[in-house]
Amino acid sequence: MVRYDVVIIGGGASGLMCAATAGYRNRSVLVIEHTNKLGRKILMSGGGRCNFTNIHNGAANFLSANPHFCKSALSRYPAAQFIELVERHGIEFHEKTLGQLFCNESSREILQLLLTECEWAGVELRQSTHVEKIERQDDGFRLVTSSGELECHSLVIATGGLSIPNGGATGFAYDVARQFGLQVSETRAALVPFTLQPADLEYIKPLSGISHPVSVSCRGQRFREALLFTHRGLSGPAILQISSYWQPGDEIEIDLFPELDMLEWFKQQREARPRADLQTVLATLMSKRVVQALCEHWQFSGHMADLGNKVLEQIAEQLHHWRIKPSGTEGYRTAEVTIGGILTDELSSKTMEAKQVPGLYFIGECLDVTGHLGGHNFQWAWASGVAAGQAV
Repeated sequence: MVRYDVVIIGGGASGLMCAATAGYRNRSVLVIEHTNKLGRKILMSGGGRCNFTNIHNGAANFLSANPHFCKSALSRYPAAQFIELVERHGIEFHEKTLGQLFCNESSREILQLLLTECEWAGVELRQSTHVEKIERQDDGFRLVTSSGELECHSLVIATGGLSIPNGGATGFAYDVARQFGLQVSETRAALVPFTLQPADLEYIKPLSGISHPVSVSCRGQRFREALLFTHRGLSGPAILQISSYWQPGDEIEIDLFPELDMLEWFKQQREARPRADLQTVLATLMSKRVVQALCEHWQFSGHMADLGNKVLEQIAEQLHHWRIKPSGTEGYRTAEVTIGGILTDELSSKTMEAKQVPGLYFIGECLDVTGHLGGHNFQWAWASGVAAGQAV
């Protein structure tokens, strides 16, 4: 029977990073991927340009039942180190808003970086291979796979969460965790668009494809980015961010003009353009179609000169505090990540090893560590992968 020092199940971002790290330590490493393509989620990310990290990355950018757990790995492998690796491979990149870094050309460059590192580190890669059984042994683990049986001293689970099932996502990591007695918290889709009630969708659906900068808040959290109207509801960076905090039944509050005091602005417009129509005035700030739809829905109309302070106050209040109750989310099909997962109290924050199961490691998205939008989840993949790769 073939025996390896390390077997990593999952050929995505965290798994390949862990493999290269362990391989450079002269460990014999095998990566098993159940699909026929390595790094699918990498290739799909960032609109095909891979938002591979964020220069402002830190523990504050993550949700977890234990917010301190991610600090150790992130501090020992910060964004600057992955950026240095990207530069060493000659990959050109650029910064977008809020510290997000993207490849200039293609996300394939990041995948190729990882595959090259694995090749240099002597890692063996095996695709289209299913793990059918895992057994613990005195000196490690025995695996029964679709391509034969094998043994290893250290076993790393890097199979991700449930988001984007057509990219190969499964609940495999949670099943393995439960098999070995680790606790798994409830999971749900995160960084995901909202669906809306029929009454709200009726006036929002025709606005599909229009984007507008907003501030959106829920449960004490607030994000200022773009909102995108869709034929199912609401999306865009601001909505994806707040979805990680939203719970079914919650309202979200949208400030359509976070940079303005709309009451004061309306008063100025009334003085400067008394004969102008309200919709005409608002259309200088946002899409005419959006103005028309919202004004019709909220029944706002009239010439500026005819609108008294109290009416303007009500309109300003609505624009700054638009409350809407989503009917749900689009679910794992379009979610960028899974929130919840394997409880971090079960693991060492330094090595990602299960405290009660020596030699068993969990890394990446399967853990109850979920980053904000904008490269943070990739940075967790790199950092947790390196942490385990240095220990296995």
